Amino acid sequence: MGKIAASIYLSFDGVMEEPGLWHMPYWDDEMADFQREVFYPSDALLLGRITYEGFAAAWPKIKGEGADEMNAMPKYVVTTKLEEPEWNATFIKNNIIEEVTKLKQGTDRQYLIYGSGQLIRTLMDHNLIDEYHFMVHPVVLGKGKRFFMDQNQTNLKLLRAKTTTKGVLLLTYQASE
Repeated sequence: MGKIAASIYLSFDGVMEEPGLWHMPYWDDEMADFQREVFYPSDALLLGRITYEGFAAAWPKIKGEGADEMNAMPKYVVTTKLEEPEWNATFIKNNIIEEVTKLKQGTDRQYLIYGSGQLIRTLMDHNLIDEYHFMVHPVVLGKGKRFFMDQNQTNLKLLRAKTTTKGVLLLTYQASE
């Protein structure tokens, strides 16, 4: 059975919106190592439309570590608006839960979700996320889209916790029953 892992940048008050505006002062080698540990075992990306559009606009222009792998990796994109898949993408347009369940079945692939809050919350409510990688930043934003919004209860088991020298909590949880 395949596995879905979600990687999420969060402010201390749970905001996930526009991390590019607040997360970079906290980026360091410890966070880079954490991201490598999440990214490199992954076989494909599973993304919402907004995250996909941002990534597809940026990543093909990026050079350096991980860029070739990111660009070559298959992408499964949940969208009802986009029509022409690019950047090695396949669109999931209908029956999201059914289609994502099919992706997981009959494979040992790991699918990685970056950002894509609505997608993660939808999959979370159907117990389709296996692992969560939270990077909780020591900043209170006070406004913005929060990650946790009207979810069904989800129990998690802490697998790993580390605090970077800049105060970011690097947390890995496994979904539990």
